[in-house]
This record gives sequence, structure tokens and C-alpha cells, in this order.
Amino acid sequence: MELGAEMVAEQPNMRKRYPHQLSFGANNPVIALNEKEAAKIFSFDTRSDIGSEAAKLKFANAINSLVVTFLRLDYDEQNSWDLLVMERLYALDYRSIEIEKRELWMDVFEDELKQLHAAGFVHRDIKRPSNIPGERFDNILLTASGLRLIDAGISALRQQVGDMLFAKYVELELQELAVFKAFFLNR
Repeated sequence: MELGAEMVAEQPNMRKRYPHQLSFGANNPVIALNEKEAAKIFSFDTRSDIGSEAAKLKFANAINSLVVTFLRLDYDEQNSWDLLVMERLYALDYRSIEIEKRELWMDVFEDELKQLHAAGFVHRDIKRPSNIPGERFDNILLTASGLRLIDAGISALRQQVGDMLFAKYVELELQELAVFKAFFLNR
């Protein structure tokens, strides 16, 4: 990969930028690899684990297409980066889409989220806590094919956390879903 190790100089109150950077979540930057692939960089210790996140993405991808598609794990030798490679999504602005279409996409989003819950997957980050940088619904993208979820770093699988915690996470996610629905349809 020809990304270059240099980072853009840090601005006051801003993180360093990586070459081809798309975003920087709470823990990891995401870069564009090409027109079809993006990668989450794991270059330092974070609260998320690359193998765990890859496994959760694969699990969710086997249920439906709501969560960004996992492609592979990779390594960039030039920069010493572990990479979680995913499909590259191109986001649309909600306000450019008619409300009737948004209502249909919202119905599909709710159905697919409930399918994931029924299968034992909960995203846990559709609405960011107020102390985490970024917009409150940064992990939900509107694409040409509908709403999609990104960043499964803190997602949970029922088989790993047990029924009681899983049920609590689902309950909280459904509350966040109601807030997102109002935001998405009334924006």
C-alpha cells in the first residue's frame, strides 16, 4: 500500500491526519484504500480489538446487509498498521432525500436491526454518548442503497455477554432507535 507514513501537522485541538483519511472515531482512524475499500487502522492500543471487531462484523454480515461489509484483515508493512478492511460506503445527506423514501428506508432499517437482535447481535453505538467526539448518529450512514451501520467495535454478541446483558443492550438500542427515527424523519 502506498499511503505514506507522514501525517499532516497537528492543528490546535485536532488529531493528526492520516493519508487518505475519511474519519477518526473515538479510537481509530479510517482511511480510503481505493474506491471500493476503506480500512480502520489499528496502530496503537485502543479499547477495541481488531479480531473481535472482525468476528462481530462477519457475524452481522451473515444475517443481513445492515452493517458495513467486512472484507479482510491486512497489514501495512510501510506504516506498521494492522488494518480491518471493509467496503467503502458513500454517505448521502438525509435532507437530499424525500421524506417518503426516508420513511421506507427507516422501516427497512428497523426490520434489519431487529433481525440482528433476534440472531444475537447488538450494535451498541447507534447513538454516541455525549462525551465521545463526533455527531450523535455518526455510525449510521445513508447510502444510495439505504441506511447502513458502521463501527462494530463495541458491538456485542449474545453468546459472549449472556442473555441478561444482551437484553439490556437491546433495550437501550431500541431507545436510541426511537431518537434516531425522530431525527431522521424530521430533519
